[in-house]
Amino acid sequence: MSQTSWVWLLLLGLAVGFGLTSQAGVNAQLRTAMATPIHAAFVSFVIGTVILGVMAWQADRTFFTQPLVSIPWWAWLGGALGAFNIGMSIFLAPKLGALVLAATIVVGQMLTSLVYDQYGLLGYPKAEINWNRVIGACLLIAGLVLVSRK
Repeated sequence: MSQTSWVWLLLLGLAVGFGLTSQAGVNAQLRTAMATPIHAAFVSFVIGTVILGVMAWQADRTFFTQPLVSIPWWAWLGGALGAFNIGMSIFLAPKLGALVLAATIVVGQMLTSLVYDQYGLLGYPKAEINWNRVIGACLLIAGLVLVSRK
């Protein structure tokens, strides 16, 4: 992969981080206007489902006719994890604030990623844990401790 491609991928990842932080705040505001975090998460998912359905239809009109039986059972858990993530972000955003919420999510992602990469789980390429990764993880944990102190 070229250096330019790598930089673009990193910038795209930063954009996702911007989107996740913004999404949590927007959804927390939606929650304020609704009865519960679950109602806000449901509305958020309905809107996202409609948008993704239109995008899937536009990308490949055969999408909705493909057989679903060949998909492994655990691959269906993505939607459940998404619902959990959105619901918990809506619940936690007004309690933790944007920075602490983002830091806790990043540390959780990083710790899980170390394990997934080490063993090549869920289709991720294997990347063994080394001292650089351990030190980076410790620095992120230290950052979480620093930003979450009152």
